Amino acid sequence: MDAKLHKKLSERQEKGTLRSLSSFEGFVDFFSNDYLGASKFGSLQLSASGSTGSRLLSGNSEAYERLEKQFADFFRSKAALHFNSGYDANLGIFSTIPQKGDTILYDELIHASVRDGVRLSWAKSFSFRHNDLKHLEERLKKTEGAVYVAVEALYSMDGDLAPLEEIAALCERYEAYLIVDEAHSGGIFGETGRGLVDQLGLNESVFVRLITFGKAYGSHGALVLCDDDTRQFLINFCRSFIYSTSLPVSAVEHNYRVASNPELDQGRTRLQIMLRGFCERLGEMKTISDPNSPIQILEIGEVDKTRVLAEKLQASKIAVKPIYSPTVPDGKERLRICLHAYNTSEEIDRLITLLN
Repeated sequence: MDAKLHKKLSERQEKGTLRSLSSFEGFVDFFSNDYLGASKFGSLQLSASGSTGSRLLSGNSEAYERLEKQFADFFRSKAALHFNSGYDANLGIFSTIPQKGDTILYDELIHASVRDGVRLSWAKSFSFRHNDLKHLEERLKKTEGAVYVAVEALYSMDGDLAPLEEIAALCERYEAYLIVDEAHSGGIFGETGRGLVDQLGLNESVFVRLITFGKAYGSHGALVLCDDDTRQFLINFCRSFIYSTSLPVSAVEHNYRVASNPELDQGRTRLQIMLRGFCERLGEMKTISDPNSPIQILEIGEVDKTRVLAEKLQASKIAVKPIYSPTVPDGKERLRICLHAYNTSEEIDRLITLLN
């Protein structure tokens, strides 16, 4: 390995923020994104056969097309296109749709997959302060070409919600295209888990929605919800779609079966009960997150304190992940606590006791 690469690793080691893979088998789960426990339901577990190629070669079928139409109907969208992951979808959307001379405005806390897509785009790009409507409007006033505004409905490292109604109104006023990543809100919010955009009645105000299946749905893959022309454009120009071997149709069928399954309504109700109990028992400790979010962030602000607290929890067989820079800014180190429908009151009591 080149010396420059060794140096970067050493710097993280010295700072105490070196990442490593870990396994938490047998631990109480307060860290995964499987909010509703869908991956644990026997009737909803995935059994997939192989795929033979990309969708444009041999990987497409009538069943694939039928399922995407069913997805579009379920999520109240004009069209849908299935991708292998949320990362692939965001990379493709932002590297493909905005053209040279256009402008992308994105929330400063937007997911890395959007940032990577923006880097590959020929469009100009500018961030705006997190959930700051005034700063977004200042940016909108200075844009040129077609303008695309990128936000997440639920932010995965802060656990807060975007003010989507106000952002949609600004986009309408300035004729900008709103793109909403619902990776963490899909399956949790809205009627039958259709997402925050649908819950707020903003389907017609949003240009593109992204739903991923690796979080609340406990599976894999992602769905781009858009109009027919946008779907056709992505099929023709989106490299992360064109040059990827498709997911097996059985996996896509599984995703539809999970998303539309009414059994998950019980999980959504149970999750909100767990959230209320968690927030009530925190006492003087406060998270920075929305009380309805399954992601609850306890900001510590120091690397050592955050690591010690995470190790204390893990030593008691409670899986909670510490979050350091560069995922969050220096001085914003935190514990990311994920609540699930399958967590128990006793488990939450143990967690709170150890945090205190």
